[in-house]
Amino acid sequence: MIILASASPRRKELMRKEISSSFVVVVPHIDESLSFKNHTDVREIVKDIALRKCLEVAKEHNDDLVIAADTVVVLGNEIIGKPKDKEDAYKILRELSGKEHYVYTGYALKQGDKLVQGIAKSSVIFNELSDELINAYIASGSPMDKAGAYGIQDNDKFPLVKKASGSNNNIIGFPTEQILEDLKNFSL
Repeated sequence: MIILASASPRRKELMRKEISSSFVVVVPHIDESLSFKNHTDVREIVKDIALRKCLEVAKEHNDDLVIAADTVVVLGNEIIGKPKDKEDAYKILRELSGKEHYVYTGYALKQGDKLVQGIAKSSVIFNELSDELINAYIASGSPMDKAGAYGIQDNDKFPLVKKASGSNNNIIGFPTEQILEDLKNFSL
């Protein structure tokens, strides 16, 4: 059995579309702040969070294939997570306006004693955002559960992103291209 260790609806959708329609979801419950305390490099932070999510679920499902991931947005030296509230979403989107930032996703795959980890990186350049666009986007509710307070998949309706390089699926939070490659090391 394949287990997706994530509560993210976008990861579930990408899992179903790109990897397998036959999986179950088990939501891990970990303290992500520990990774921020123990690591300073963004790559190590997302890698550690994904690993801890994976191991938490694998405790009860050791023979199954467990897939976990974690995504952050980085602007300059600042790691931007999910917004706390609408005001925070506005502040984040205003800060990203007209600038380039990076999206990092760490992931972990585990089945039995076999463990594979990886990290994907994409770059995103935002358009200059008007207050009207930011406020309309926040009113839609979409930014509230996303790292960086945005989803590239919303770009048709809310033109936030000017240019993206790298995996769009990584920007959504699940680098399926790399995960599919790493899944070749497992028996499904």
